[in-house]
Amino acid sequence: MTQSPSQPAEKQGKDIFGIQLEVTSRLLDAEGLRLNVLQRELNKKTGTLSSSESRQREFEKQKALISRLQFQHDMLEKQYQEAAMGMFKSYHRCVKSQRSLPHLGIKQTHKVRPSIFGTLTKEKTPKDDSKKRSLPQTSGLPAMFTEKLAPETSSKPCNGQPAQENHHEDETTPALVYQDGNLNSGTLEAFVQHMVPTVDYYPDRTYLFAFLLNSRLFIKPHQLLHDVCQVCIRQQKLGSPDVDRESSKKFSLKLLQLLIEWTETFPYDFRDERMMRHLRDITQKCVAVDQSLRKNVGQLMQALIRKLATLEKYEDVLSRVNAAATERMHSLRTNPAAFQTNIIDVCPSAYVLAQQLTHIELERLANIGPEEFVQSFMKEEKNEAALRLLDLKRTKNLEAYVEWFNRLSYLVATEVCMHIKKKHRAKLIEYFIDVARECYNIGNFNSLMAIMSGLNLSPVTRLKKTWGKVNMDKFEILEHQMDPTGNFNTYRQSLRAAMQRALGAQDGACDKIVIPFFSLFVKDLYFLNEGCMNKLANGYINFQKFWQTAKQVTEFMTWKQVECPYPRDRQGLNYLLTAPVFSENSLYLASYESEGPETNYEREQYKTLKLQCNAANK
Repeated sequence: MTQSPSQPAEKQGKDIFGIQLEVTSRLLDAEGLRLNVLQRELNKKTGTLSSSESRQREFEKQKALISRLQFQHDMLEKQYQEAAMGMFKSYHRCVKSQRSLPHLGIKQTHKVRPSIFGTLTKEKTPKDDSKKRSLPQTSGLPAMFTEKLAPETSSKPCNGQPAQENHHEDETTPALVYQDGNLNSGTLEAFVQHMVPTVDYYPDRTYLFAFLLNSRLFIKPHQLLHDVCQVCIRQQKLGSPDVDRESSKKFSLKLLQLLIEWTETFPYDFRDERMMRHLRDITQKCVAVDQSLRKNVGQLMQALIRKLATLEKYEDVLSRVNAAATERMHSLRTNPAAFQTNIIDVCPSAYVLAQQLTHIELERLANIGPEEFVQSFMKEEKNEAALRLLDLKRTKNLEAYVEWFNRLSYLVATEVCMHIKKKHRAKLIEYFIDVARECYNIGNFNSLMAIMSGLNLSPVTRLKKTWGKVNMDKFEILEHQMDPTGNFNTYRQSLRAAMQRALGAQDGACDKIVIPFFSLFVKDLYFLNEGCMNKLANGYINFQKFWQTAKQVTEFMTWKQVECPYPRDRQGLNYLLTAPVFSENSLYLASYESEGPETNYEREQYKTLKLQCNAANK
């Protein structure tokens, strides 16, 4: 007789809970900082009445976001602790497995951080004779994102220790340092100079992306754009009566191309009115030099406005979805009998549901700006008291995506635990296993992991009699994808295979879809940041760290540009987004009422939960 998930599966669930817990915790820290700044701005009581009301509304929205994240964090923390401390008895299936037991835990060590390559980084001092100094605005850089960085190369500037630089630098001359032909380090001023075009020079696109992505660790985007504008005006004498008109026209065209790339790749930077002001000023100067550029400037502005309008529309949709989910949860509390529908009634086909999950995943991916990874998770030395609201992250797309994973996991557990009859619970488990398998075939690894995480929640795994009715063959195959051994090596191999498949697929084809396990992707970026120094011993910025971060995020940029080719099922989408999700206590209560407690711990927990429920209903 087949039993509930085995000890390896429970440990695999623990590792996923650990990753989700860590990412959610870091989001809470970042959003708490924003709440503090909002509170400080409100206490100042400056500005007009309308601006004060706007800040108050934003403050309330921020509190609601933190409340949701805190709720999810607490549930994940409880699940992680219970799995880690072995509070629940492990149920072993009577099946032979050729796989080794997982042994890697997200909380295994606190002092030593693994790199994105799954090994500890080693200190390696580069040879002095492989370096050369160069002035900015030199020839284009190699396309470093097309080749995978070898671990030995990646560890040079990312060894957790400052690199030893012994050469003399003239502080009066901003310089860039190259190593083996690749940009290695330099001063902030030199990097800014290097991104500014000239009449006969345009910066390499890979350099532009890497610098615009990571520069916000050292300089605010509006300050960077201001500095770029000043370099342009000083260098090309824009606005001067004795300017060379022909050379200025050539320069203005290249500068406009730079601004187009910035607004297309990092449009959310321009939610800041200071950015828009600088953008309008510099484009007006370009038009003054060459009237034929007026059309190009107009197209730039229109495209930027469309992107920002799309973001606002998406944020409005998210707000309404959250409100609808809250309302349905309130209706469930006041009238439990009204909650009779399950996911199979709404969407009988596991394949169709996997398609709808892919719609949600791709929509959320598409709206995440690349800069959000830097703004949300990478450490930046700053004085909280000196922070202004204008300088904080202006989007919540990354947070919304992490929330979605947590919601899907608990929706799966809710759908299983809410049924009194054992055969219905078993049917739901097998249904979700089929959905997870279809997600795997599609390349939707995030939904796959969320579903498997939901099936590994303790209120579900303890249902031994229910699992005894489930065919476990397909579950075991999917279980293998969750194996955390070797830093989730099995999953990473599947992800690489999906990426290779996508390379050969035509636009619009289903094979183009690659949706990573998002929280593990974020964890990789965070560990990369933790393992690499922002600055070298000589004070120069470590640009190899910029390259590696940009390489990781470039893959994400490819994934997010894919449009979902599947038809929409509005009823299924609405259910996935707004169906009530049980809290941790409600899941346990439903689980115990389905299959009674067996251990003393379970009996005590069940007794406590019933008392709490009775007290709440009085």
